[in-house]
Amino acid sequence: MATILAISSFVARGSVGLRAVMPALERMGHDVIACPTVLLSNHLGHPRTGGGQVAADTLAAMTEALGENGWLPKVDAILTGFFPGPDHVRLAEAMIDRVRALRPDALIVCDPVLGDHPEGLYVPESVAEAVRDRLVPKATHIKPNRFELAFLSGRPVSSLGDVVEAARTLGVPVVLASSIPVGTDRLANVIVTKERSGFCSVPRETEVPHGTGDLLAALFTANMLNGGDVLSHAASAAAGVASVIARSKGSDELNLSGPSPWQNAPPLPVELVA
Repeated sequence: MATILAISSFVARGSVGLRAVMPALERMGHDVIACPTVLLSNHLGHPRTGGGQVAADTLAAMTEALGENGWLPKVDAILTGFFPGPDHVRLAEAMIDRVRALRPDALIVCDPVLGDHPEGLYVPESVAEAVRDRLVPKATHIKPNRFELAFLSGRPVSSLGDVVEAARTLGVPVVLASSIPVGTDRLANVIVTKERSGFCSVPRETEVPHGTGDLLAALFTANMLNGGDVLSHAASAAAGVASVIARSKGSDELNLSGPSPWQNAPPLPVELVA
């Protein structure tokens, strides 16, 4: 069992942010220290949302207490997600530095929750720039979608080859890019390292509930902590997300409850990027 410090949004209802990350990591046998950046009634895709930001000072006090209680040296990975303001990003950077000083081998997984096609950025530009400039350079793994990879790299991303080129400009050892169009009816998850690149694809679905990116990042993090081949881990994580999407049809939220072993879905077939 590993311990993951997860920093992201928290909703009272739904399966986004920490509400997707925590069950995924826990089902994979890991312990989660959850630090919420916002507390909301539900995600912003619903007609009304109540709640607001968790003050950066509050998060800083939480981090200090975690350290004083002796729990930070036990952190095997940090997973970052949604940030409402640049102060929260700077706090996450300080948390990463503190953990890495104690655990130089800790995984740092950045899920840059910045925006998507066709809406563009759905966080302030100052947040997107802070994630790009402060967190991505410290990451061992990142999981951007197509829009986020283009923003972070400053390069167009329209093909599998574009993904590989853009990913390798970031200087991050492992990049898992999601929601990459393949033909007219499929989406690919593309894994890029310095030496290799491959992808697995799934049918393009309509009306998919929010939270699939959070879930993919969590499953991928859990898999990486178990050691082994990175391409296979990405394919396993993508299979888990596909399984959850299938069992969530007709729902306005991802269905993560019940006994179904979606976290252990057989890996999707992997093809190398030409």
